[in-house]
Amino acid sequence: MTSLLAAEEAGGVLRLAARGRWTVAAAAELDRVLRAIEARAPRRVSFDLAALEAIDTAGAWLLLRTRDRLGALGAEVRIERLAPDYGPLVRQVEEGGAPVMVPAKKRPGVIADFGESIEEMAKKAVNLVGFVGLVSEAVWRTVRQPSRLRWTSFVSHMEKTGVDALPIVGLLSFLIGLVFAYQGADQLRQFGAEIYTVNLLGVSILRELGVLLTAVLVAGRSGSAFTAQIGTMKVNEEIDAMRTLGLDPIEVLVLPRLFALAITLPLLTFYANVMGLFGGAVMSYFELGIGFPTFLRQLKWFLPGWTFWLGVLKAPFFAAIIVVCGCYEGLRAARSAESVGRLTTTSVVEAIFLVIVVDAAFSIVFSVLRI
Repeated sequence: MTSLLAAEEAGGVLRLAARGRWTVAAAAELDRVLRAIEARAPRRVSFDLAALEAIDTAGAWLLLRTRDRLGALGAEVRIERLAPDYGPLVRQVEEGGAPVMVPAKKRPGVIADFGESIEEMAKKAVNLVGFVGLVSEAVWRTVRQPSRLRWTSFVSHMEKTGVDALPIVGLLSFLIGLVFAYQGADQLRQFGAEIYTVNLLGVSILRELGVLLTAVLVAGRSGSAFTAQIGTMKVNEEIDAMRTLGLDPIEVLVLPRLFALAITLPLLTFYANVMGLFGGAVMSYFELGIGFPTFLRQLKWFLPGWTFWLGVLKAPFFAAIIVVCGCYEGLRAARSAESVGRLTTTSVVEAIFLVIVVDAAFSIVFSVLRI
């Protein structure tokens, strides 16, 4: 047929002898030739790769794509005499999910696309709930036998997720406090109620903004790191090695991160609350002339003591969401850099979305309970 492929049909079998270099430089010509083979839809096909001079990921992908498409049409496809040097590359491309069987006709219409999206979201939700069950089971085992926890890893993740996050959490919380106090004072000044800027600031930061801002920052900072780290381990087959050694990846990789963040996120929330109120106090002093003693007295007199605890109470739940999303997507990674990068972005989006949903649920519950 071409310099890349010779075809011969005998005994009801279409024999295809590969030639030359199946590399990205010849991908366009090779794609055209293989599509012509697919259009013929033979019943039995045999690829003979003995004379192949070179093959890269592009050539392997086209070969596997043709095999999968012909198989979907009911053909019997065999790949024969592949050189041992090329075998690992073809297997890696196959395991990485590169060959995607494209349906002959895509279902048209917005409704069909919406239905597919809903179906995919439902599947992911079911898988995520299953992963939560596995993590819960591992947590129960660890609670019963604390020696199962990797304490060195636990302390290391406390430092990475907690201590190392103090500068960015403190700076942004301080700035949010400044901006919120300025905007509140600007509106309340019209009614001569500038002093209530302190009340507005206290309720907003202690109940909502402090913990929510901290969770979003940690999701973007630590959640993405969890996915990237575990995904890279998946690419390097380190997780497979763990299973071979009889180790549970959830106990080794997920639980130290979960316990570490469950402790550090409430502490970071307290720190964010302090920095946010400090920023608001600074703005109140310069903009409204409210001194720090007056600010603290107003805060103490008009805010119930449980207002602070309502915000901190949410932190462990947000920590669990961030860790579960980050580790779940990391363990889903295929053996390719593209997959790790894509799932890292996905984990951050999922974590932030679920954090906001759960925060809204807490707000509704607190409103119903009148607290």
